[in-house]
Amino acid sequence: MPYADFPRFQEVMAEDSGQSVLPALLEQILPLAPELPARLEVGIDVLDVGCGAGRALNLMAAAYPRSRFRGVDLSEGGIAAGQAEAEERGLQNLSFEARDATTLDDEEQFDLIMTFDAVHDQARPDLLLQAIRRALRADGVYLMQEIDASSEVAGNLEHPIGPFLYTVSTMHCMTVSLAEGGFGLGTMWGVETAQTMLAEAGFRRVEVERLSHDIQNAYFVSRP
Repeated sequence: MPYADFPRFQEVMAEDSGQSVLPALLEQILPLAPELPARLEVGIDVLDVGCGAGRALNLMAAAYPRSRFRGVDLSEGGIAAGQAEAEERGLQNLSFEARDATTLDDEEQFDLIMTFDAVHDQARPDLLLQAIRRALRADGVYLMQEIDASSEVAGNLEHPIGPFLYTVSTMHCMTVSLAEGGFGLGTMWGVETAQTMLAEAGFRRVEVERLSHDIQNAYFVSRP
């Protein structure tokens, strides 16, 4: 089933982000790369790939007025929602674009690139990670939030919400990727596969971090 067959997806994901990402973003998630808060205060270029309705970007753009933010997403509805919020808040350091992120042609344009639960359901996550690596400056940081699980079913037998996550995987993430002729990795592609694909994309330093309040996600802090 293609992405277009899930008309409420952006709305549901915005609700999920509002609980899992936004409350922790400034004080807990960004400091996982210790240098980021100070650099954002001074002013850097930031890209959010698969930004959805842009709630994280709007929050960051308001908190760090000297930095410059850009969001890209396939969903025109999500992009419109992000733009509307930015206009309502009077933010001038933020822009949005509806496009396929795997076609990004930026070369070393960003100091921070972020993806929040957005890589695994791409048709070609390998091409997306390669595009992100190309777009990142030599001293940049790629912050990737993905599901904290094993790449093997046997490693998830004691996962507290494993059955739910496999259900989400088969009912959305895998099917939208397969509909585009993609890899169909799904939600439970796992930490091991993620680390392998990051390395293959050219990230030489990858740290996997976790937050005590979050049983669902792992945070990959990756550098060239």
